[in-house]
Parts: sequence; structure tokens; C-alpha cells
Amino acid sequence: MSTPPLAAAAATQTVATRLAQLAQELVPESTPRITFEAPRHREFGDFSTNCAFSLAKSARQAPQAVANQLVERAKNDPELHTLLSEIEAVAGFINIRLAPSQWQATLDEIIAAGKQFGRNTLANHPRVSLEFGSANPTGPLVVVQGRTLSIGATLANTLRFCGVNVTTEWIINDAGNQLETFGRSLYARYRQHTDPAYPFPEDGYPGSYVEPIAQLLRARDGAIWEQAEESAWLPVFSLFGRDTIVADQQAVCTRFGVEYDCWQSERELHEQGAVQRGIAALTAQGLTYEADGALWFAATQFGDDKDRVLARSDGRPTYYAGDVAYHADKYRRGAERLIDILGPDHHGYIGRLKALVAALGKPDTLEVLIAQQMTLIRNGELVSMSKRAGQIVTLADVIEEVGVDAARFFFIQSSTDSPLTFDLALAKRTTEENPVFYVQYGHARIAALLRKAPVERVAAAQARPALAPLTEPSELALIRRLAELPEVVTGVALHNAPHRLAKYARDIATDFHQCYAHTRVLTDDNPTTEARLALAIATKGILATVLTLAGVSAPEQM
Repeated sequence: MSTPPLAAAAATQTVATRLAQLAQELVPESTPRITFEAPRHREFGDFSTNCAFSLAKSARQAPQAVANQLVERAKNDPELHTLLSEIEAVAGFINIRLAPSQWQATLDEIIAAGKQFGRNTLANHPRVSLEFGSANPTGPLVVVQGRTLSIGATLANTLRFCGVNVTTEWIINDAGNQLETFGRSLYARYRQHTDPAYPFPEDGYPGSYVEPIAQLLRARDGAIWEQAEESAWLPVFSLFGRDTIVADQQAVCTRFGVEYDCWQSERELHEQGAVQRGIAALTAQGLTYEADGALWFAATQFGDDKDRVLARSDGRPTYYAGDVAYHADKYRRGAERLIDILGPDHHGYIGRLKALVAALGKPDTLEVLIAQQMTLIRNGELVSMSKRAGQIVTLADVIEEVGVDAARFFFIQSSTDSPLTFDLALAKRTTEENPVFYVQYGHARIAALLRKAPVERVAAAQARPALAPLTEPSELALIRRLAELPEVVTGVALHNAPHRLAKYARDIATDFHQCYAHTRVLTDDNPTTEARLALAIATKGILATVLTLAGVSAPEQM
């Protein structure tokens, strides 16, 4: 269900239509199209159009001359008189400022909508399967995964806010050789409890997190595995390690405010025959062939840079075969659009994943996002991270140091396809330099204002008071910012761009702090006080909405 445009948006459309008519009258041989953009600087107005540049050639005049004539006609137009407070020509551009009444009406609509404002803008959007954060079950979640978790969870929240049916997914990669390597690492630590000289695998996982898991296993089973053959103890140690790690990963996700609808074991896909069914489906379409003893998928037929092995010469399915099964299962469960958010070392997966969904008859329904590399610094110095060397910074460590709110906000500040520098020291500061503190302080500042205001004034402000007193430029600028919420959340959802939400939160906070600095809210004039309190309440509600979508709390006091 679509919602009608806000008053300001409707007024802007009317202005565009009427300006196009005036331009047609001015330059009859033209077919003018009026589009508006926000000027780079607020002092240039609410909107700007460069239509005079496209009209200049037909008019045989300079753009500024055309703009001057069009502005003069607009100023004398009765239909535009009530909609505009200002229209002027500057360097060939036409800058427009809507009448305060249009922004006042817009704020009234925002207040009337309450918590529903901005919701369900994509109610008819295809069902989405959103996979993100997935990590091998061989170690704790590290700080890099914190970025994909934050991006994915924020995107899921925003999609749902916009009315999209979303299933959040995690694939447990427990079918590959890495799980056996982890099992051998765990067994070595288990044996070293009584035999310190027991060798540790050269390709093992040396992290300190392995020792406590070995102790848990020894506490459960005692020494019964010390004399057993590898064929007996390896499955036990591998699965015990997997289950312990996955339980820890799930607990950290929950602590981080991230929940999943589906935790899919890759091993289960194999055991349930899904992998073989996926291979058989491709074979039935004539899309597989044998070469060098292996079974190949003709991925190059679907734009991949090379064909992919589905089954090795010994018959064992590859990791890619598991991908085929898992993505086919997503479609089977009703997904119509797939989004996979992968880590920085997975660029090579984009072509192969797109090829397999095309082969499944679902071309152009998969989007693969790569969360680029991130750098961790503390007090200006690089924090060393190397999983293979056992030098890891876990997500739990970061949560403990800076808190969930700061971590969630910092992780989504940069575009997914841009590198991210996470300054741990900055994330802990209680100053305006810290963006999450700055935004949360805006919410808490409004809460404090409402506590200070007379109860009857607050009650009147909550009851949709007359908003005519709101005429100050900083007030109108803040209303304009609040009105952007539907456009912002829709943009985040359609373009997989959670960083826009973080920027929007900062913009709202900035506009509110500036408004608060330039206008006195609690005055001796009750109508003015009530109108300004109403603006503050609306700002508080939208800030809370944006923070909640980002997985960040909206504190009442700080």
C-alpha cells in the first residue's frame, strides 16, 4: 500500500509542474522537464533546478538570462504564490524555498503518523533471503565479522521496517576439511594436558580459545581418548568443537543484538541428500560434464570466468556443490531475492554464485555484497590481527571494550564496498567527536527537555498543536530533515546501504542541536512552546526509529 506524499513533497511536485508550464510559455519550441535537487548549502533554499541550462540553447540566451525570466514569471504566478516563500536565479540555477506553511503541514503529518511514519514503503517487494556473518565453526567471531553482522542486521531491520518479508540466514560451514583440522588441534590440546610434548598440527588452529574447549572435553570424557585411534576420536573432537564454537557464536550474536531465522548446517545438507539433488538437477539440464576424473559445472555458460568442480575424482562433493544446494534450498523455501554479504576475501565468489542461481533458473535475483577490509586502531596505533598466528581480536573483546551501541554504529558508518577504520579510543569518548555519542545525546537531550517542560505543555504538544509559530530557518530545516525518513529507509533497503542510516542519524542530530541553539523552546508564549515541543517530540521519535534500525539504543539520559 503506497502512502500519499507529504505536504512538502506534493507542493514541490506542483511547483515542478507549474514551472514546466511557465518554461514552455517562455520557450515554446522546448519540451522542458523540471527536476529538483537539494542545494549543497542550505542558504540556497530547499530545492534547486538547472532547467535554464537545458532551455538556453532553444532560447538563444545565456542560462542566467533564461533563469531570470522564468523566476520573474514564477513570482507573478498566483498558483505558486502560496507555495513558495522565495525563488531566485543564481548562476543559471533556480533556487526555491517553500513557504513555511508547507513544512508545518508536513510536520503535522509526521506527528499524526507517529511510529508508523516511513513504514511499509516497499510492502510489495519480493521475499528476501539475507545471508550474512557466516563464519567457519573453528573459532570465535572476530572483529571483522562484527562488520558483516552489523551491516546485515541493520539491512534486515530496515527491510522489515519497509514492509519486506525477510529471512535471515547463517550457514555453518561444517562439511569441509577445516573441521577435521580443528578436531586435530583440539585433540592435541587435550593430549598435552597429560603429555606436554604431544605435537600440535602444523596447519592447526593455535588460538588460546582451543585450550578451554579441550578442558571441557576432558572434564566430560576423562582420558578415554588418549589411546584411541584417530578414526575413533576425530569425529568426536570435530563435532564437539563445532558445537561449542557455534554455541559461542550464537551467544555473541545474541549479545550483539543479532538474531537469525535459520542456522543451516552444511553437513546436514549433505546428509539429507540436498547436495546430490542439486548436482543431479544441474546434470539433468545438461550443465555438467566429466573431465580429469571430476564432475564439472559449466559455469562459463552463465558468465563465470571458469567452470567449477562439483565433485572431486574420489566422488567427494566440493564446497561449491554445497553452495548449489544451499541456494536452491533458499528458493525452495520461498525466497525471491537473495542477498549474500561476504567477507573481504571473497571477491572470487561473486561470479560463481551468480552463475549457479542463473543455472537454477533465477537470473538477476542474487546480490553479493563484499564487506571490505577493516583496520582496527587504538590510540593512533594499529592493532595487529592474524587468525593463523593466533593473534585475534574477537568481537566479544570489542563489545567488552566499547559496548554494543558504539560497535554497531561504527561498523555501519562506511559503505560496504569501502574500507573501514575502527578507532576504539574514539568509540569510547563521551564527546561530540564520537558520532554515536553525538546522536544518542540528541535523543537524551530531547528527553531531558520534555522532563523539564510543564506537563500541560507537553500534553498539548502531543495532541497535534497549531504549528504556525515554527518559522525559524533552523526549525524548517529540521522538519525538512525529518521528512526524509521514508526516502532514506527505502534507499537503504533497495541499495543495501546501511551507511546511509548512520549518516542520516548524524544529520538529524546536527540539525536538532543547531535548532536548539538558535531557538528557545520553553517560552512565555504557550502556542510557541507547544509547537516547538511538538517538533522536539517528532525529532525524538525519528531518532529512536533510526537508532533502533541500526541496533543502537536510544537513551533517555546520558
